[in-house]
Amino acid sequence: MAATDLIMAALFGSVCLAIGATLWALYVSRRAGGQVAEYRSRLDRLEGLADATQASAEAFDSAMITIEGGVAKLAWGGDTLSLCAEVLGLPEAELMVSPAQVIDALLAADPGQRRRLGALIEAGEACAFQVRGPKGMVSVDGRSAGACAWLKLQPILAAEGGLPPAARFAVLLDALPEPAWVCSAGGALVWANQAWLDATEAASLEDAITRKLVFDRAAVGLVSEAAAAGEPRQILRWAPVKGQRRAFRITAQPLEGGDIGVWAQDVTEAEDTREALKRHVEAHDETLNHLGDAVAIFSAAKRLLFHNTAFAQLWGLEPAWLAEGPSHAEVLDRLRQRRRLPETADYSRWKTGELAWYETLGPAPDDLWTLPDGRTLRVVRQPHPLGGLLLLFSDITGELRLKAQYNGLIQVQQATLDKLSDAVAVFGSDGRLRLHNEAFAKFWNVTSAQIETAADFDGVVELSMPRLHDQQFWRELKGRVTDPDPRARFAISGEAKTSDDRIVSYQSRPLPDGATLVAFADITDTRRLERAVADRSAALAEAERLKRDFVGNVSYELRTPLTTILGYSELLDRAGDALPERARGHVAAVRSAANQLAGSIDDVLDIAQIDAGEMALELGDVRIPELLAEAEARWARQAADVGVSITVACEKDIGLIRADNRRLGQILDHLVENAIDQTPPGGKVALSARRAHGEVQIQVSDTGRGIPFHVQAHIFDRFVGRERGGPGLGLALVKALIELHGGWVALESEPGAGATFTCHLPETAYEAAAGQAELF
Repeated sequence: MAATDLIMAALFGSVCLAIGATLWALYVSRRAGGQVAEYRSRLDRLEGLADATQASAEAFDSAMITIEGGVAKLAWGGDTLSLCAEVLGLPEAELMVSPAQVIDALLAADPGQRRRLGALIEAGEACAFQVRGPKGMVSVDGRSAGACAWLKLQPILAAEGGLPPAARFAVLLDALPEPAWVCSAGGALVWANQAWLDATEAASLEDAITRKLVFDRAAVGLVSEAAAAGEPRQILRWAPVKGQRRAFRITAQPLEGGDIGVWAQDVTEAEDTREALKRHVEAHDETLNHLGDAVAIFSAAKRLLFHNTAFAQLWGLEPAWLAEGPSHAEVLDRLRQRRRLPETADYSRWKTGELAWYETLGPAPDDLWTLPDGRTLRVVRQPHPLGGLLLLFSDITGELRLKAQYNGLIQVQQATLDKLSDAVAVFGSDGRLRLHNEAFAKFWNVTSAQIETAADFDGVVELSMPRLHDQQFWRELKGRVTDPDPRARFAISGEAKTSDDRIVSYQSRPLPDGATLVAFADITDTRRLERAVADRSAALAEAERLKRDFVGNVSYELRTPLTTILGYSELLDRAGDALPERARGHVAAVRSAANQLAGSIDDVLDIAQIDAGEMALELGDVRIPELLAEAEARWARQAADVGVSITVACEKDIGLIRADNRRLGQILDHLVENAIDQTPPGGKVALSARRAHGEVQIQVSDTGRGIPFHVQAHIFDRFVGRERGGPGLGLALVKALIELHGGWVALESEPGAGATFTCHLPETAYEAAAGQAELF
């Protein structure tokens, strides 16, 4: 029993063990099958990914080379590797080359990249560069992964333009000084270069996108138009950049993928130049409009582009019709209809000839048109720099008339010179002989033909040397004729003796046109008559009398027209606002000049009367305060005009003096006028009077520039101070009138400290000067 139990127990244990082993084997088998399936699925995914990677690489024309342990192997892209070999110029027999041969070809084409490849293989440093071959370029991109280095090769054929990769092109755009950016069709910013960021003051591209910055609002609309039309669009805009107003030509270009590329070209200088050119053209047109000559510019299409005001006025054409830009032929036809063109038998031929000037490259000769209304025009035709023809019409009718008159005057002048007995010749500033009369040839005993042959001053001198041997005389005379310095061409005169014992007088006179007139006269008989004059003193006395009479007669004769001038100037002055302001100024100037001339004439007459002893004083009681007040009133306005004040200081009990009131007023007028002229703006002129030592002292003092000491000794001489205007007789007349009253005048002055004139008058003027008995 026991044995049977043991056997059963062993059998049962074996069965259980077998069942357990079977179950364990079944579990292990199922587990191993799951792992195998998982590994098989992972392997399939890896193989699919590898195939996809290789397919994508080949789809984008790239070849991948691995370098490990110094050995280069092709991962994928055999066709692309062959294309790279072709680009690098390997022979056709070696197009099926190994990766090592392609790498050697890369280094041979650009040895400078050897260091970068070495750094990639040895140190794992990434690199990217391009190598140019005979048929294009090869783009190389190197990366490392563990101990393996990867090289991605991509050919860029010459037919494709050798465009750089997008990253490099972005670097190029980012370096541009002008804004460039890419945005979506809706205007959202995608990318922008540094110039765009600087212009919009954005810290970065992300900052610009976050803040929704735009370069210009109009550029957003331009992007929308370009996206909608699928064509480039362009606009000119002014935008502030870094505080300056700049002009940009913004261009929007649709790109592949739906984005829009935009760039802004800074055209500020071009726009400024355009505006400057526009202003220059406007100024040029305005200048032409102010010309008296008629100007018309026709385009290359023979249509009127521009005409000035004188053109419309000269031809009597309507400005509205000219503004329509008629053709040259239409302008000629309208002028012919109105009989304003030269009369011609064959108008069509004449018109064809006028229009043929457009084909002439160089300037045409000037032409003269004689119009039916009697006018003569000078016509200038010139090719315009921008194409077309420029016409200039000058009315020279008056010029021709003046030229005819001038020629007539020359003929009259020549005939007049021929009638003179003196020998006259006119030489130009270049020494050429311009005119001579018949007496000139007779004077030097030569013929007119010989003088015409001589032609210039030196030739005339050679003809004249047999009669007048003095070479120094001829040299000095030539200097007066040909010296370019105007100061050397002053008039000279003198006498000389000829070889035939004649005494001749000569004189030279510079003419306004730069020529010089030289005249010779035989004065031999004159000198003989002069030596016969014995009574030289009588002749001098007679000359003095004639001078005095001449001064008196001329002075009196000047009064009549002067009175008329003053009368009409006063009459015009009373017209008031009826005259224009400029005319009133002219009237005032005429009246002032006439008054000054009248005063000068009075001074000359008074001096002449005093010299002749014919002046008589009209004595009467003179109130000194009233005399000074009247003088102040007469000169107050003129003094105020130059910023000078006049004051009067007089003793209340100064009383009366016996004198000529008009002459004392004349004395004060001269002294006050002199004081005002010598006193700068802001200065003072003082009139004062006092009684002392049986006389009355009237003083006129000023705070002016004073009188130099060397001038004070001659201040009362005649013709001193003419540089201030007038004959320079004012102070001399003051002295003469004071002395006529029996007094005297004194001067006290220092340079820079003003001057004081003191008139010492007796209480009663000399009775002898009154012309009749006067009682005090």
